[in-house]
Amino acid sequence: MGKAKAPPVTSDINVIPLADVMLVMLIIFMVVTPMLSKGVSVDLVMTKNPVAMADADKESAVLIAVTRDGRVFLGTTPIEPADLTQKVRDMLAGTMDRTAYLKCDARARYERVVEVVDNVRAAGVDNVGLLTERIGGRGAIEGEL
Repeated sequence: MGKAKAPPVTSDINVIPLADVMLVMLIIFMVVTPMLSKGVSVDLVMTKNPVAMADADKESAVLIAVTRDGRVFLGTTPIEPADLTQKVRDMLAGTMDRTAYLKCDARARYERVVEVVDNVRAAGVDNVGLLTERIGGRGAIEGEL
């Protein structure tokens, strides 16, 4: 009996494991990406010369959103404007930085925005930063009120 010969060596690249890993990563990114946005998504007001305020991206930042239909959110939690004063006061208790950031939809009613600003000021906030977007789309920038 003769010695059995080994099968011939193949030099092709096996891409099936690579495709499997890439599909799993795609699914993970599709699930995680919506969770990375801070607060509620609104169409920000467009401005020409905003002032950059990097503190708005901090985890501890007080972020309030007013949507097109007039709903108010503290972070991602819906809230009534009348309850906003106490909630913001509780969030800022014990902190030296008394700044809140307000992002409003470009088509939100001005009456609702003023009501929110009044309630935030009543909570003892020193500075209210209005989040806007630069005309030309170079990213979100903020202006201060």
